[in-house]
Amino acid sequence: MHGGGLELALVLLLAAVAAVPIFKRFGLGAVLGYLAAGVVLGPDGLAFVQDADRILNAAEIGVVMLLFLIGLELSPSRLMVMRKPVFGGGTVQVLVSAGVLGGLLLMYHLHWKSALVVGTALALSSTAVGLQLLSEHKALNSDYGRFGFAILLFQDLIAIPLLAAIPLLGGVKDQTLSWHDIAIALGALALVILLGRPVLRFLFAMVARTRMPEVFTATALLVVLGTAWVMTEAGLSAGLGAFLAGVLLADSEYRHEIEAQIEPFKGLLLGLFFIAVGMGIDLDRVAAEPSVIAVGVGVLLLVKFSVLVALGLAAKLPLRSALMLGSVLWLGGEFAFVVFNEAQRANLLGAINHDRLVAIVGLSMALTPLLLLVLEWLLAHAPEKAPPEHAPDESLKDAGAQRPQVMIAGMGRFGQIVARLLTAQRIPYVALEADPDTVEDMRRFGSQLYYGDPTRPELLRSAGAEHIRVFVMAMDDPDTNLRAVRLVRRLYPGATVLARARNRQHAWKLMDMSAEPFREVFGSSLEASERVLTALGIPESIASDHVRRFREHDEKLLRAQHLVYDDEAAVMQTSRDARADLMHLFEADVGDGKPAPEKHD
Repeated sequence: MHGGGLELALVLLLAAVAAVPIFKRFGLGAVLGYLAAGVVLGPDGLAFVQDADRILNAAEIGVVMLLFLIGLELSPSRLMVMRKPVFGGGTVQVLVSAGVLGGLLLMYHLHWKSALVVGTALALSSTAVGLQLLSEHKALNSDYGRFGFAILLFQDLIAIPLLAAIPLLGGVKDQTLSWHDIAIALGALALVILLGRPVLRFLFAMVARTRMPEVFTATALLVVLGTAWVMTEAGLSAGLGAFLAGVLLADSEYRHEIEAQIEPFKGLLLGLFFIAVGMGIDLDRVAAEPSVIAVGVGVLLLVKFSVLVALGLAAKLPLRSALMLGSVLWLGGEFAFVVFNEAQRANLLGAINHDRLVAIVGLSMALTPLLLLVLEWLLAHAPEKAPPEHAPDESLKDAGAQRPQVMIAGMGRFGQIVARLLTAQRIPYVALEADPDTVEDMRRFGSQLYYGDPTRPELLRSAGAEHIRVFVMAMDDPDTNLRAVRLVRRLYPGATVLARARNRQHAWKLMDMSAEPFREVFGSSLEASERVLTALGIPESIASDHVRRFREHDEKLLRAQHLVYDDEAAVMQTSRDARADLMHLFEADVGDGKPAPEKHD
């Protein structure tokens, strides 16, 4: 494409907008749509784009953001729980897969050094495609989803020494890894881990007080890209740096707000990354050597699938979960492209084998979403097997335990009472508050709440609103309350909404949206009224009965006026009628201190 950046951006966006809805419509998933769009636009398709590597390098920011968001879901304590599947399962998967694939490459007459590097690179799976597929199939929190993520995390860690080993194996003396390089890498890791949490929390607290969403967005992007840059400069993986930053902020009160700000950028750039991968598939090489490429793809998928299924069964996963684990991670990974380029530069790989391997990995990434759908269809029609005798490994269980089913929006005096009662009953909830000072003060006293504006749909989604059964809207400002209730009613129509109401007019508007209003001073005013009656000598039982009957009468009036509240004359008439009814209701009590007898019509 000979136009400028604007034309390129328009073509890429048009391809995504056209391809993804079509593929989603036929149940093929977004990843396959992006990959197909890339193939069509690439050098071997319509040739709108000639330099796919340039786009791929820029789009890798999407993978960085994906790893940052994954880190936000993993607190350090949960990460410790996962150490066994990460270092145990990950090590076994990489060693066995690399050993088998490397051995086959030796039989293909590759030198042992080349076979070692290429076999290890092929053992790594695509983090971007794997996690995106798990997300699309809502399997990130399944047993095989958690085990798959643990393996992907280890693969990201092993990629660093693999890159460092390539110059050594290739005999490139001026690129060997020195102790100085190792010290810099370890120092960068220590700096991020030790100083990251307090520095980042202080930074976000300061920015939140500006009450400017665009500055918060810029800060979130700065943290992700800045941490990735620091790690890259230290010779480590950019994705590893972003992942660590996410883990350090996982327990932060700004977690949901950060996630809501980063998510749109992640989705767009990750889609661009998949398009770039599709552009990089060498269709000329596939057409020139179809049998060689087909055998290569088949061997890669079969070897990795067998290893992953066996590993899943060894971890006591059910057979179906083990098969799903294999079908999500049997593909090659984007990091293999980097390894192949470095291996070619170090004279470990010839140009022809380089092109073959790039085509094999690219096709494996393109075929995986389609093959996953086929496997899911087969499993759906297969007979159910008896459950395994042994439970899965404890480290694979969701550390989040029970999902909160209550959301409290607004942690002022109203919301705090609700939160304290839920805490006393050990009922998990998630609380949101738009005032950073309130968040900081309450966190000091041990309350678990998060900074964010509940009138934004992306924030509700990041806070897990799809799992919420009861929304408690307790914001101080009536207009904010109404906007939040309107949003919840639109996005989550099946949920129960309980809302704080400032007055009768506010309550009527909430009732219009099928929310249950709670007038903020009504209950306490009735309690005070009951105390007034007892102070005047009326027995407690009678005073309590008076208050109960008054509450019932007023709630009946509230519902009646809700039907005509847009007609001022009708509201005034119902008020006058209700006042007369109320006087009549209690007139028999005056003088004898007894409740009026009920009348039956």
